[in-house]
Parts: sequence; C-alpha cells; structure tokens
Amino acid sequence: MNNNYLKNLKSDIPAGLVVFLVALPLCLGIASASGSSPDTFSLVAGIIAGIVGGIVVGFFSGSQVGASGPAAGLAVIVFTSVNDIGFQPFLLAVMIGGLLQIIMGFLKAGMIAYYFPNSVIRGMLASIGIILILKQIPHALGYDRDQEGDASFFQADGENTFSEIFQALDYFSIGAVIISVTCLIVLILWDKYLTPKGGVMKMLPGALIVVTLGAVLNRVLGMIDPALSVSAEHLVQIPKISSFAGLSEFVTFPDWSSVYNPAVWITGFTIAIVASLETLLCVEATDKLDPHKRITPANLELKAQGLGNMISGLIGGLPITQVIVRSSANIDAGGQTKVSTIFHGVLLLVSVVFIPGLLSQIPLAALAAILLVVGYKLAKISVFKDMLSKGKEQYIPFLVTVFAIILSDLLIGIGIGFLVAIFFILQRNLETDHVKIKEEDDGKHTHRIILSEEVSFLNKGALQDALEHVKHDEEVIIDGTKAVSIPYDIFDLIKEFESTAHERNITVFMKGFTKDKVN
Repeated sequence: MNNNYLKNLKSDIPAGLVVFLVALPLCLGIASASGSSPDTFSLVAGIIAGIVGGIVVGFFSGSQVGASGPAAGLAVIVFTSVNDIGFQPFLLAVMIGGLLQIIMGFLKAGMIAYYFPNSVIRGMLASIGIILILKQIPHALGYDRDQEGDASFFQADGENTFSEIFQALDYFSIGAVIISVTCLIVLILWDKYLTPKGGVMKMLPGALIVVTLGAVLNRVLGMIDPALSVSAEHLVQIPKISSFAGLSEFVTFPDWSSVYNPAVWITGFTIAIVASLETLLCVEATDKLDPHKRITPANLELKAQGLGNMISGLIGGLPITQVIVRSSANIDAGGQTKVSTIFHGVLLLVSVVFIPGLLSQIPLAALAAILLVVGYKLAKISVFKDMLSKGKEQYIPFLVTVFAIILSDLLIGIGIGFLVAIFFILQRNLETDHVKIKEEDDGKHTHRIILSEEVSFLNKGALQDALEHVKHDEEVIIDGTKAVSIPYDIFDLIKEFESTAHERNITVFMKGFTKDKVN
C-alpha cells in the first residue's frame, strides 16, 4: 500500500466508519424509493450498489475524498424503468449506461465539469445542506413516511418538503425527539470540545458515539415507559442475510436477451447522461470542499463510475454516481485518501452479513442528528454572507440555484442556476468585447472601436449596438489589431456595415483585419 495511504489510516478508518453510517440508511432509502415495493430484494439492490460504489469505484477513482453509491437523482428513472421493462432488463440497461460512461471518459467528455460556474456549484452545496436539514427534521421528530435519501421537493408519499414537516409536527414521537435532540447535543459538543483535543478522541468518530447512544437510549426509554420507545418501523431496516453464501441468493443477473429491446438502450443512455452529470457536478463540489484542494481527473472519474455501473448492473445493483452527501460527510470526518471510501464499502458488505441485528437497533432519529450537522456545515450563514459580498454576478446565480434545487431537484435546479449564470457571463462578455472612444477633431466626429483580444459570435450584439451609434457624416475606425482572431460572424457584420455606410456619408477605416486573423 502507498505510504501516503498508510500514514493516513488513522484519519481514513474513522472517516470510513462515518461514511458507512451515513450511507447505510441512504442506500436502503433510495432502494426503497427506486423499487415497486420495499422488499428485501430491492433493499439488497441498494446495498449492492453501495458496496460496489465504495470498493470498486473508490479503488479506480482519481478522487481522494469522493464517495459513490446509489443516488436519489436516479430513483425516479429506476422506478419508471423497472416498471416499464422489468428488473432484469433494467440491469442490462445499467450495464449499458456504465459502458457508455467509460466511452465518454475515453472521449474526454469529463471536460464539461470545468465549465460549471463557481456560483452554481456553491449554490448546489448550500442547497443540499438546506435540503438535508429540511428532510431530516421529520426523521428527527419520529415521522418516517418519506424514505431516507429522497431529495426531491415533491415526495413519493404525496407530500412535499415543507408539508412533510407540518405532518411531522402533528405525528411526532416524544421518544424520537428525546433521542435526536440528545444525539445532536452530544455530536455538537463532541466535535467542538473533544475532537480538537486529538488522541483517541479524534480517532473515535462522534457519529459512532451518537448511533450507539441512540440505540442505548431507545432501550432505556423503553424500560422507563414502553410508549416512549421508538418502534421497529422507525429503526434502520436491514435485510436479513445469514451469510456471504446467503447474499448470493439476492444476486440477480441481467436478461441478456433484452439486448435487442430499444427501450433498454434508451434507458441505458438516460442513465449514462444523468449519472455522468450528477457525478461531474459532485466532483466539482467535492474538490471545492477538499481542504487540500486536490483536482479530480474528470475523465478518469467517468471511467471509474462506468466500471462501477457495469459491475453493479451485472450482479443486481442499482446505478451509481458520486454522492455529495457521503463525500461531504467523508471530508467533514477527516477523510484524507480513497481508503476511507473503500473502507465504507467493505463495512457495508460485512455489516449486512454479520451484524444486521445490531444495526437494526439504530433509530433513524439518531442518524437524523448526524445528517443535520452535515447539512448545517454545507449551508452555514457565512457561506451566504461570502457570496453576497462578491456582487450580483455571483450571488444572484447562487441564490437562484439554491432555491431552484430546493423547490425541484438537483439537475433541474442546476440547469436553472446555470442559465442565470450564463446570462451574467454573456452580459459581461458583451460589455468587455471592445473599447469604444468618441473623438472630435475640427468639428469632425470620429468613433474608435478597438476589439479585445478574445472576440466571438457572442459579441455581435454589442458590436452592432456600437456601430448603430455612428451617425450621418461621421467616421469610424474599427481596430482589430489586438484581437487574436476575428470570427467570420464579426467580420461579416463589419463588412455589411461598411457596404452601406456611404448611404449615410459615414467613412469606415479598418485596421488589423489580416487574412490570417479572420477565420
């Protein structure tokens, strides 16, 4: 093992444990939301995806702190596709999607990750933090009708993000509230006072303390008054698998004969596009959260995710993406290298076989406390203050992205935020594509338009506006000397203006428009 990985084991092992505790209910919740019924079969599909995302993608990925697994953004696609074409043909579609991702990686399609505006990425992180807080409030109150991992505004249970909270206020559980509040207080105090002391305290994750405390506290409450105890439906639901051999009973292989079904290919293409976009967005966000500011090779990430999806589909798992909630939990827990995400995959594999009964004692209210803290750290007030201080070109796309994601879902919200950011980019581009100077010499008005170094077809509007300000009997000097290249769109616009300028007695001078520059 690389020396860098060995020296960081003391940080990566506890971080991997935290990611495992966060990922386990999310794998189960997303699997439940993705299946036609929350049976053991569909739950295992979520666990398989989490295991493959941790071990396989973690090993081949170039990201040191990104964690992968089944994603909420694909739940609707999974649910619809499984009902339309069947589960086994769907698994083939997952494999096809993975193959397409690998091809995209070799075609260097990952470069699009570098074109997401910073304001939109920061908006995505803040919105996910707010969504985590809003979605976990019902779980903290003991109202668990909506699955863990559901990040969409409109929920599968017929409610939305806000109405679910009001429902929870009507049907809350005293025991769940006691557990969540106690765990939240302990977690905050642990992170603030004990972890900074270092030593054993730093190596012992607060999340582990909290879930253990939650399970013990639930037992104690049951002894005091059975009505206070949180019932089984509000605990982590782990599929009962007796051994590794028993796990093979739930392994499902694709229906190879459905390769000729066009619907399978359409589903595979959809998975490839959506999973790749979510992954690239999360890669950009995770790199910004990484304290060491390491840059993840985007094309390598597409290949790793593609391989993960091929293997997940091959053995009966759901599609995989990099997931910002797990990745941010990993970073927050001190994860330094990919060992932490690989370790979380190993823990998922081992836990469902050896300690399902123990894990099934964990109240969802205790896990809610962990995710509430993760959400708060992503959406601190200081993040909003920082973006507001950077001017409207940054804070407007940021705020639009935040609200758009909260009120829709990740990809739609990102798309809306991206369009707003592009508007400001174009506006600035239009304002800085040239310098316009108006001079007067012996009563003769002269307009001097100096093109900037970078000129594109996007600058046509601003240049057209500048030319329209040239009046009868004036002259204009259009200077392209500084421009590296002059697109035909710009050149044609100028030539069209020149061809009719004599009708208004306008004299046109052109400088720097050499043949090698116009293209």
